[in-house]
Amino acid sequence: MRPARRMQIRLKPLLARLAAVPRRVTRLSELRLFARRSELGLVFAGIVVGLTSGLAVIAMSFVSLQLHRTIFGIGEYERLSSSDLKGEIATFIAPIVGGILLGLIMLMLASWRKKPMLDPIEANALHGGRLSLTDSIIVAVQNLVSNGFGASVGLEAGYTQLASGIASKLGIKLELRRGDLRILLGCGAAGAIAAAFNAPLTGAFYAFELIIGTYTIVSLTPVVVSALVANLVTRLLWGDSFTIDIGSFGEVVPADYLPAIVLGALAAGVGILVMKGVSLTEELARRSAIAAPLRPPIGGLVVGALATLSPQVLSGGHGALHLNLSHDTPVMMLVALFVMKVVATAVSIGSGFRGGLFFASLFMGALLGKLYASLIVLIVGHETLTPVIYAVVGMSALAVAIIGGPLTMTFLALEITGDFPITALVLAAVLTSSLVVRTTFGYSFATWRFHLRGESIRSAHDVGWIRNLTVGRMMRPDVRTISSKATLAELKAEFPLGSAQRAIVVDETNRYGGVILVPEVYASPVETGQDDAGIGRFIRNANDFLQPAMNARQAAALFDKSGSDALAVVNNLIERRVVGLLTESHTLRRYSEELDRRRREASGEI
Repeated sequence: MRPARRMQIRLKPLLARLAAVPRRVTRLSELRLFARRSELGLVFAGIVVGLTSGLAVIAMSFVSLQLHRTIFGIGEYERLSSSDLKGEIATFIAPIVGGILLGLIMLMLASWRKKPMLDPIEANALHGGRLSLTDSIIVAVQNLVSNGFGASVGLEAGYTQLASGIASKLGIKLELRRGDLRILLGCGAAGAIAAAFNAPLTGAFYAFELIIGTYTIVSLTPVVVSALVANLVTRLLWGDSFTIDIGSFGEVVPADYLPAIVLGALAAGVGILVMKGVSLTEELARRSAIAAPLRPPIGGLVVGALATLSPQVLSGGHGALHLNLSHDTPVMMLVALFVMKVVATAVSIGSGFRGGLFFASLFMGALLGKLYASLIVLIVGHETLTPVIYAVVGMSALAVAIIGGPLTMTFLALEITGDFPITALVLAAVLTSSLVVRTTFGYSFATWRFHLRGESIRSAHDVGWIRNLTVGRMMRPDVRTISSKATLAELKAEFPLGSAQRAIVVDETNRYGGVILVPEVYASPVETGQDDAGIGRFIRNANDFLQPAMNARQAAALFDKSGSDALAVVNNLIERRVVGLLTESHTLRRYSEELDRRRREASGEI
């Protein structure tokens, strides 16, 4: 066979592959256009995210259960926190070993991942839904190590982090707009919570209240569909293992609302104490001379010691919750268990273990509700509600105080009980709890941690765009300057009437010295022979200036304070070298344009 013929035969498969590339690119482009331009496309993306969220929850749950069975030797159908491990050496050793592993992971990350890892709330509030999938996988692994070795944290943080990271990655691949990407990230969190609690409505409203920060008609369908799909996937592949079974309960009458409201206020106070306790533990750990990688083993030592007294403090508390809901526990034991769980949770998170407080707050709230039921009996002399109902009210109210999301926790109560009168009672309690926390403390657990880090965000509302609308982006860099030593004649020669509105004054070291309004100089009467006079009397705003990192809102406040319609922009407070000029009218116009754009995105107009 001739060489040319052989070359042609060899080239045929390559040419066929090259010919298929444009078709694949076209299909990908069409898929992106479908997702960007069609609300139905966003719904289909939500379905994919719901599927991946359900699988992520199943995978993490499977790994966690295998770790519990391997490390603690529990049975196939046992839960760690409800198993009979009292006195077992594993309950003491395992959290310490988990802390050592987590410390080693911290050491590796210290040289590899320098920037802080975002969570879904922060990603949606500040970064338009952009969340690193690599960071999300790392957080999920850290959460599995923490939970798998018995630290008193739940897997919900890992569930939502991993599912949201996958959703964000998909949205970035589809090149979604900022608003749609935020919605898709919310779909991931909705699917994770829906799958974790067998509660699709809870998952959907978790996304609306805590991850997206608002509810719109555009976001309703993809978020709810994602939650439903994730829930269906977990029920088909995992069964009803995530369902919270509260057993039998009594009836609710109008007289029960007052005790429930009081319980809501009490839960708010306890929630604030828990959040303060966690932050205090973290602060003590930071102030100590103990290196960060050594803190988890020390925290594991405390958790292990508490677990030798009662294994119910281990892990998130799924088994312990069911155990205490289905059994009558003595009051003193409830008090001891509540205190130990609070301490174990605060020490776990404060020492560096990764995990969430969602399920831990439900468990602590259920204990608080049962304690409150016993207190009511002592005061009134008889039961007004069954302890189980008080437990449901307590778990919802305390979860609202710590996690936030009053509708989220109300729907969780509805999906757990299937009873509307109890749901109405829970609603009264969670609204009370939420109101007390907002007016006295002002933060949920996530936003409180942001506050401690110096962030000002209070929710997942999109404030990242205002931070991106900086003075450096809006200013004009072509600034005309004049020396502070110049005379009026030199000023008029450099700035003829009509050539410029303002002259920026700088000294001999090129430091900012103020602004001169050129028309004002020409309008001012000048006596004969006074052109050689200095320009000092026309200088204004010598101490009023902007910096490139300021956002539009900060710039507008400074315009209002100075009374000037234009300000110079300097590089920093030390050098004060002029780098630009920004007018108030341009700032307000750009701010209004961005506000209108966000409004149209929220309403689905773009």
